[in-house]
Amino acid sequence: MSTRNPTPRRLALALALLAATGAAQAQDGAGTSGKLLLTGGVSQVEGSAGGGLTPWAVIGGYGTRDQIGANAFYTNVGVDDYTLDSYGVLVGFYDRVELSVSRQEFDTEAVGGLLGLGNGFTFTQDTIGVKVKVAGDAVLEQDSWLPQIAIGAQYKKNDQPGVLAFVGAQDDSGVDYYVSATKLYLAQSLLLNGTVRFTKANQFGILGFGGDRNDSYEAQFEGSAAYLLSRNLAIGAEYRTKPNNLGIADEDDAWDVFVAWAPIKNVSLTVAYVDLGNIVIRDDQRGVYASLQVGF
Repeated sequence: MSTRNPTPRRLALALALLAATGAAQAQDGAGTSGKLLLTGGVSQVEGSAGGGLTPWAVIGGYGTRDQIGANAFYTNVGVDDYTLDSYGVLVGFYDRVELSVSRQEFDTEAVGGLLGLGNGFTFTQDTIGVKVKVAGDAVLEQDSWLPQIAIGAQYKKNDQPGVLAFVGAQDDSGVDYYVSATKLYLAQSLLLNGTVRFTKANQFGILGFGGDRNDSYEAQFEGSAAYLLSRNLAIGAEYRTKPNNLGIADEDDAWDVFVAWAPIKNVSLTVAYVDLGNIVIRDDQRGVYASLQVGF
């Protein structure tokens, strides 16, 4: 049984400092940080570049076709009865391939005690992601109707197989596959994204994969819209559908409304109001999502 500790925040800070150092070195070098501000997205909760809830087809970091970019992030989601910490890094290679590694720590707080797990019982999940751009360019191809398209996969491994089996999950690890399409309309300051995810994950994988209701892959839709108020400030909203595999509790879709601000090119802060719906024995899990990203 695991409990919370300050390690995630210390590690996230260390990652951010490393990324900031890399960014400073890159700016002193030749020709990095070539993308427009905020066009690489922020870090979604599982570590890929995109919105807070869903990946986009963009490749993370500010590297262009001749460059390598990288981001480090720390995210905290505090809803009524639970807390989620997520942190990690990604590297974007030549605006074509993205690799990411992240960890999610889900604190059940007092609900853990009610379930017999103990107050503050924490599920930990590690996620390894890969994304490949296969067509289009969201920024450069403004005269084309074709969006930028990417395919991706996220391998997730949970550290509580015994508890997951007890609640009805079939596996403690799984792979999500997705296709994302992103279109940026510079003249209208508007970004639109749609993602189709093939998954068995329960609550993003925090409660395992598959269940007593269903153990097959299902297609889920994820959508994002963002409007640029200025070159360094964006507002938007996201919606993410989720499967309903476990008989112990219905699983609701998730949505948020967000503000993303980049005071300088290498730092962005995202704050959102998020609704995760029912989580096990608690309905209407709503609260604040806050994420810091540092990169180049």
